[in-house]
Amino acid sequence: MKLKIQYLIFTLLFCIGSLSAQQTVRMNAIKANDYGVIYSLPKTSVVVTMKVKKTVYNRGEFYQFAQRYLSIEPIIESGTQFTLEDVMITNRGIANKENSFMVIFRSNSLAPYVMLTQDGLISTINAEPEREKEFSFELPSPSPTPINPRRFLSEETLMAGSTAKQAELVSKQIFDLRRSRQDILTGEADNMPPDGEAYKVVIEQINNQEKALTEMFSGNTQTEYFTKEIVVIPTETDIDKMVIGRFSEKLGPVDADNLAGAPIYLTLKNKTPKVETVLSDRDRERLEKKLSEGVVYNIPGKAQLSLEFKNKILKNQEMDIVQFGSQDVLTKRMFDNMKQPIKVIFYPNLGTVKQIIQ
Repeated sequence: MKLKIQYLIFTLLFCIGSLSAQQTVRMNAIKANDYGVIYSLPKTSVVVTMKVKKTVYNRGEFYQFAQRYLSIEPIIESGTQFTLEDVMITNRGIANKENSFMVIFRSNSLAPYVMLTQDGLISTINAEPEREKEFSFELPSPSPTPINPRRFLSEETLMAGSTAKQAELVSKQIFDLRRSRQDILTGEADNMPPDGEAYKVVIEQINNQEKALTEMFSGNTQTEYFTKEIVVIPTETDIDKMVIGRFSEKLGPVDADNLAGAPIYLTLKNKTPKVETVLSDRDRERLEKKLSEGVVYNIPGKAQLSLEFKNKILKNQEMDIVQFGSQDVLTKRMFDNMKQPIKVIFYPNLGTVKQIIQ
């Protein structure tokens, strides 16, 4: 039966049996709560998760001399660029307090209990919850922090009176490092490393110095990845090209009303529209009685979802949407078996039955 929110909160606080880590709450059906446990059914929120790459371009101190001394094309201008790498769409249940019910057990039932999520969504009856598979992006590690090249500069370079002279001296230092490495690789160096480990250390130091000094001309690029969520809660009607957010190459993900970014459109079409039926008073009473007893659960509807960005379809997939579906009931007498209690496992994000174990 549907209950007032105040009574719901009171009962939840009163009859909590135990708290399991950060996942679920065990609600024991005991005499103190009239052998009843209150739970909520969810409504669907559509979660759009964007995988974003951030690239920072850093211009080198001697970029204008890169072609003259090293014959390389440098980064001309420092700046930041964002790239939308991938998109993932999932549904996440939100507790709908307008759909709160009580499951009532017989007083002589064998230690009945219900497992709820911390938001009060039903997870299982007389069974331990299964671990839900989490969907998330694996993000590459960010680029290592660049080595400060000035730690490798000679006193002569630091004392040089002009940028052009400094660039000339640094370029000579780079060619000296290359010659030293070549001599070691060919075994012609005057002071060869004594063993293999020392060899690796020396070569690594030379490579790091050369890279750091070369980046004074070429510049360097730093990359990192992050995710951004956009959450949309559908109603019972279709969504047609709704702007749910925007994306800018200079700013990354921005709000839907920020015109600095290009729009991201969401379309959601109900594939199982409800058939409107006119119930007689008697049928309505039967339906209300049915919903007031037993365990009410959701039967989600099917929807076709598409996500569009810059005239390209990023995603086109089918989804379960609670708001497009209906409800049904597990009858109360299913739970009257004293010797072997019925176990029910739900999909908490949908509020629908996953498995019934007898």
